[in-house]
Amino acid sequence: MRINLPRWLIVAAALSIVACTPSQDRSYASKFVSGNTVVHEVFWGADHDTPYPFTTSGEISCVYYPTGIEVYFEPAGYSKDSSIGTPLNKAAADALKRDGMEPNVPYSIKEGADLSEAVKVGLRLCDGTYGEV
Repeated sequence: MRINLPRWLIVAAALSIVACTPSQDRSYASKFVSGNTVVHEVFWGADHDTPYPFTTSGEISCVYYPTGIEVYFEPAGYSKDSSIGTPLNKAAADALKRDGMEPNVPYSIKEGADLSEAVKVGLRLCDGTYGEV
C-alpha cells in the first residue's frame, strides 16, 4: 500500500488555511454580541462613583438578543457554560423566568447595593463602548 504523502500534505495545509481564515460574513456578529469584564472591589472605585455592589470578585457579562441586552454577574470561578449568573437587569431576569431557569452561582450582591453602575458596565460591553465612556 503506497501513501501519496505530498497529496495528503497539500490537503491538510489547505484545510488548515481555510479553517483559520476569519469569516467575511458579519451578519451573525450583528445579531449576537456578548462580552464580559472582570470586576474586583479594589479597582472598582477608580472608574465608578458607586460602592462595589458585590460580595466577591467576578465577571459582569452581557448577551445581546433582539428582546434586549441581558446583564449578569458571576463570581470568580463560576464562569462556565453550566453556570447561570445572577441577573443584574430586567431583561436578564425576564429571560431566566421565561426559560424556567434560576441562577446557580452563590448570591453575591451586597444587600441594598446600587447596581446601576454594574448594569452600565454590562450594557457598554454589548454596545462595544466599554472603556470609551
